[in-house]
Amino acid sequence: MDELGRSVSRVWASLGPRFLPFADVATPDLPLGRLLRLSLFQVSVGMALVLLLGTLNRVMIVELGTPASLVGIMVALPLVFAPFRALIGYRSDTHRCELGWRRVPFIWRGSLLQFGGFAIMPFALLVLAGQGHAADAPMWIGLFGAGLAFLLVGAGVHTVQTAGLALATDLTPPESHPKVVGLMYVMLLIGMMGSALAFGLALSDFSHGRLVQVIQAAAVITLALNLVAMWKQETRRPPRGAAPPPADPTFLEAWNKFCEGPNVVRRLVVIGLGTMAFCMSDILLEPFGGEILHFTVGATTKLSALFAVGGLLGFGYASHVLGKGGDAYRMTQTGSVIGLPAFVLVIVAAPAGLPVLFLVGTFLIGFGGALFGHGTLTATLTSAPKHQAGLALGAWGAVQATAAGLGMAASGVIRDLVNLATAGHDGFWGLPGAAMGYVSVYSLEILLLLVTIAATVPLVRSAARDRRRLEPALQSVPSARQSPTA
Repeated sequence: MDELGRSVSRVWASLGPRFLPFADVATPDLPLGRLLRLSLFQVSVGMALVLLLGTLNRVMIVELGTPASLVGIMVALPLVFAPFRALIGYRSDTHRCELGWRRVPFIWRGSLLQFGGFAIMPFALLVLAGQGHAADAPMWIGLFGAGLAFLLVGAGVHTVQTAGLALATDLTPPESHPKVVGLMYVMLLIGMMGSALAFGLALSDFSHGRLVQVIQAAAVITLALNLVAMWKQETRRPPRGAAPPPADPTFLEAWNKFCEGPNVVRRLVVIGLGTMAFCMSDILLEPFGGEILHFTVGATTKLSALFAVGGLLGFGYASHVLGKGGDAYRMTQTGSVIGLPAFVLVIVAAPAGLPVLFLVGTFLIGFGGALFGHGTLTATLTSAPKHQAGLALGAWGAVQATAAGLGMAASGVIRDLVNLATAGHDGFWGLPGAAMGYVSVYSLEILLLLVTIAATVPLVRSAARDRRRLEPALQSVPSARQSPTA
């Protein structure tokens, strides 16, 4: 295994910064192989996202006949824990254990939560849908079991991702944070692409037994990936025999200090609006492809892979530009602008009878969403107060996950209500009435993107003024590369 790991690391490193804009983040103290191993927690998160937002929502709506509104609520249940991401980040900033770890205990607890949720999920879904041997089981058992499963997986994903990203920033210098963000999210999308293809292949011949096998295999793989990712990553700092550490600030004190930064409220508003705009379609793209464009289960599951390819290219581009000192707010705005034609293409694909437009639109949604996500996360990290990386990442994650969950829940309800209102009637442009619920959601996403673009304008202008103000000072200071003490 060690030899295989070294071989993989050599292949990645040989590609160079030209093709991997995050490759030069490695240092002698933090080789690329170790950084890639740490990023495996993002692979497990990507697998969970594909399973929850892609494969399961299609299977529940189409194969199991579950109402889209109920599916939207189930998928959105993890948002219950989303506001606690800021608290998780704060606790990982200040946590002390006898082994001297701060981040690792949270990654491990999150991994166990994910494992437990996946372990009970398939059986709960079958009971909820009244399928197979579970047809005679009471409905409330399925509701309780499915709700608990989604809550556990969501809590695990939030905990693992917050603590894992904080650990990655701990291990790297501040100037490398944009590239670290790129690397971590590239690995997230690699996990999404690989698991989407694997799930699509495994479920091409759908059966209830196969569904159970796929979800429980995801539970085992999640635990294995996260265990490998955190192995010997965080330095142990045993507290015994040391001087008593200074008292940590309370969560409220730490939060107030974080909010003292410039444009914090506006930045969080932009994160929420843009995330909702990109995520409302998450649970509807695959059902739209299956119900309106008549894609098969395997074909619609592979849409997640296409979405991830767009995201992969987007994060690579954003890492390259931001790693050279690009403006994170302008990157956020650019991603929002790209989302506009993306959703227009998705809408036009049905009346035009051109599935290729739907595929191009899905790709652009992934690409624009990646630029938006990278820009907002980089802006959050660069503006975070010292020793508050976990809290800053938690705040970003709390707003992002809450907005995503609310958007997905609202999209399912809107789709069902519009379809109910248009039942038995043809929609616009010769579309069947069933398509109008989807089109209504996509149109609302376009409106939210327009509001997001308007909200980013003051942030872009403020960043430009700050750069102009700092340019004379920067020109008078020797660069770090020329400094003999650098």
